[in-house]
Amino acid sequence: MRVIAGEKGGRRLIAPAGRGTRPTGDRVREAAFSMLESAGVLAGARVWDLFAGSGALGIEALSRGAARATFVDQARSAVSAARANLAKLGYGPDRAKVVCGDALTWAQARGLEHSWGEADAGETLEEVDLVLADPPYAWQEWAALLSELARYSPLLLMETGAEPELPPAWLALRSKRYGGTLVTLARLRDRGEA
Repeated sequence: MRVIAGEKGGRRLIAPAGRGTRPTGDRVREAAFSMLESAGVLAGARVWDLFAGSGALGIEALSRGAARATFVDQARSAVSAARANLAKLGYGPDRAKVVCGDALTWAQARGLEHSWGEADAGETLEEVDLVLADPPYAWQEWAALLSELARYSPLLLMETGAEPELPPAWLALRSKRYGGTLVTLARLRDRGEA
C-alpha cells in the first residue's frame, strides 16, 4: 500500500494489524481520487476520513492538496497504523488529527450545538468540505450518517460493496465498480433539483 500521487506520492503506508480492516487498494484509490480531482474539491479541503483504517484515503487527500484531515476509527490497531503513517509522512497536528471512536457517533457529536473542551476539539459539520467513508461492507447505518451529513452538505465519497441506497435528498454524481468495491461520489441535491 502506498500514497498514489501528490507531494507524498510513492511513499509506503503500513496497514493495521489483524484482519479487521479492509485496505482500499491502489487502483480503487486512484479511481476515487480521479473523481475528486475532476470535481475540483481537493485543494484546500477540510476532510473527514471516517472508518479510516490505515488512513490511506485521508492521507491521499492531504498529499493531493487538502488543507487538513481528521481520521476516525474505532479499532485501536487502525488508529495506531494511521498515527504511524501520518508521523512517517510528516503530517503533524496542524494538518491531521486521529480520533479513536465510532464514526457515526463522532459525526453526530460534531453536529451538536455546544462548546467542546480542548480534548474534544475538532471540526464541526459546518467546517467540513469532504467526507470519505469506507465502512465494512456489512455496515447498516448509512441512513443515519447521510441524515447527519445532510445538515451541512459536504461532498461525500463512499466505498460500498453494493449499490448504496441514497435518500432522495442526495444525488450520486458518479459511481464506478472495481471488482467487489463500488465507489460513489455524492452531494445534496440543490433546491428544486429532481
